Amino acid sequence: MADQPPAKQRKVDYTVSKEAFLDVFKKLAQDISEDPYVARQPAYAQKWISEMQNYNVPKGKLNRGMAVLDGLLTLKPEASAAEIEGANILGWCIEWLQAFFLVADDLMDDSITRRGQPCWYKRPEVGTVACNDSIFLEASIYRILKKHFRDKPYYTRLLDLFLETTFQTSTGQLLDLITAPPGKVDLAKYEMKTYNTIVEFKTAYYSFYLPLACAMVLGGVESEAAYESCKEICIEMGTYFQAQDDYLDCFGDPAVIGKIGTDIEDNKCGWLICKGLEKMTEDQRRVIQD
Repeated sequence: MADQPPAKQRKVDYTVSKEAFLDVFKKLAQDISEDPYVARQPAYAQKWISEMQNYNVPKGKLNRGMAVLDGLLTLKPEASAAEIEGANILGWCIEWLQAFFLVADDLMDDSITRRGQPCWYKRPEVGTVACNDSIFLEASIYRILKKHFRDKPYYTRLLDLFLETTFQTSTGQLLDLITAPPGKVDLAKYEMKTYNTIVEFKTAYYSFYLPLACAMVLGGVESEAAYESCKEICIEMGTYFQAQDDYLDCFGDPAVIGKIGTDIEDNKCGWLICKGLEKMTEDQRRVIQD
């Protein structure tokens, strides 16, 4: 033991790089391609699935997915190779979930670009097929979880965590859509309270809480109070993140942020308009309304 470095130093040896994390994606994407149900499809359908996954899942910053391993190593610096692999697999489940949300969201918002490339539905051969592709991406999560975690005692907790997060996010997406339906502007709905609710449910749970909750499950955390404390912190982080994202949607360089912002064009209930309404005069408010 005297020759062993301190735990914090050993942790560095396990820190995953983006390249190593991407290697795990290749294996999981292959698992989906070799799934018995996929294998029964004709070659052109299998090719579509492979291209669709590669186009939509691994092209982001991957912060959500890689946060699972970071969280696990914070809780358990001496995590085993199997636990590290499990963290990376769960991280990719989150990235698959993110891809599901974005493919559907881009279609609903009539977005143009995503991650520096045309939105998936904007490809001429795709169009509304993207609806089914988003469903396939979500379903793939549960094929991965089943293959790699079905024998673990915490399998049902992982299932519940992903299903609950998806439900939470869908309610946030609904509120986002119906607060600002196309062609209609009702400034009475553009309140910071409504904005914070949208952000909590649409962004904070899946972007911040889910990765850390996955790490806590793998790390053996059972205290419900610990999960609740984590959730409270993550909601605050998610709110800050989304406000920053709203700002960049308006003022960010598309070449840098990887997308052309459409929030103002879409009349979104964003941080900028909610904060502006708190400060503007009645005359200014009438200009906005008109």
